[in-house]
Amino acid sequence: MPRTTKRDRYHHGDLRAALIDTATELIAEHGVQGFSLAEASRRLGVAVSAPYRHFADRDELLLAVGVRAGELLVAAVRAEERGSAPEDRLVAVARGYVRFAAKHRALFESLFGTALSPIGEPELERASQPVKEAFHTAAMTLADGDPAAAEALGVAVAATAHGHAGLLHLGMFGQGDEAVDTAVRRAAAATVALIEGRSALC
Repeated sequence: MPRTTKRDRYHHGDLRAALIDTATELIAEHGVQGFSLAEASRRLGVAVSAPYRHFADRDELLLAVGVRAGELLVAAVRAEERGSAPEDRLVAVARGYVRFAAKHRALFESLFGTALSPIGEPELERASQPVKEAFHTAAMTLADGDPAAAEALGVAVAATAHGHAGLLHLGMFGQGDEAVDTAVRRAAAATVALIEGRSALC
């Protein structure tokens, strides 16, 4: 069966989804600053006015890309779940975060950089809410309901996951799938260590 392309999707009436896909590609190639609605239109073979039937401007399309990124992050974390204990949930977040960063580097850098910051954007907040809720609930449980201790643990785990993702992008773990697996494994191990030593974080 022939593979459906983004242009095919457009001709079947799904221009909005095709634009999000194309914007994601362009961000991967040129970064957020190098992305434009005109270039997305050109790549899809549609009039430059066509995107405005679905998005008011460039920023609104970028917001939709950010929502897609949040959804992919949630999926990555859920794929790493190995149990329902709070320790398991925090480890799954760390593992999924690094996997997401590896597989969707441009989206990761956009979402957690300044261009598509999830802070203050309700749609972006909702897209990643399942991860945030699991993260917060697990941290609170492990901290015996102490908000300050939960925040300290949460920040430490988040910094560990983000740090391993950044080091992976810098090539500190090598290249290819083996490097990703190493980064994921080390992020998980570091998270376990933080959980075990959480009393020292406050």
